[in-house]
Amino acid sequence: MSLLELKNISKIYGELKALDNVNIKVEKGEWVAIMGPSGSGKSTMMNIIGCMDKPSLGEVLLDGVDISKESSKKLTEIRRDKIGLIFQQFHMVNYLTAVENVMVSQYYHSMPDEEEALEALGRVGLRERAKHLPSQLSGGEQQRVCVARALINAPELILADEPTGNLDEDNENIVLDLFRQLHREGTTLIVVTHDPEVAEIINENFQE
Repeated sequence: MSLLELKNISKIYGELKALDNVNIKVEKGEWVAIMGPSGSGKSTMMNIIGCMDKPSLGEVLLDGVDISKESSKKLTEIRRDKIGLIFQQFHMVNYLTAVENVMVSQYYHSMPDEEEALEALGRVGLRERAKHLPSQLSGGEQQRVCVARALINAPELILADEPTGNLDEDNENIVLDLFRQLHREGTTLIVVTHDPEVAEIINENFQE
């Protein structure tokens, strides 16, 4: 059974079809790229997959269950329990340290555990930066904190929207290496990107 399946998904705003009869299957452990230029519907698709929006038509199956008609409250619970989100904009709380930003995700899921949050930061190479505020971290470090935050609750699916869009080449490679490691460990990843180089890296790893 596929982890995620979109069946005949459309998203309609008035006379505009942001998505038109889209069909996708993502198997457990796959690393998938969703590509397209600005305005092609990538973010709309991400919002639907990430339980932040609902389609106008069609079904969204997550673990075989159609979630397309669920209430906003239920979608929030599904997103909290099953999906780790990584955005191009880091969405860190400016007055919280790196470890506290990771613990925020724990708070909404279960109970904050500083040691677990520190271990998550260690996994992305940032345990020694745990007590630093976002303003004291580079863009690449902030994105790695966001990866740790997405991983802390052991989600079934990691969904990343242009995760390297604000990074220089060195930090882009660090983040992509983290994704490679997660893929090797069997994590399911969907990366929304307009960058053909990122898509090619994903394709190479899919073929391995």
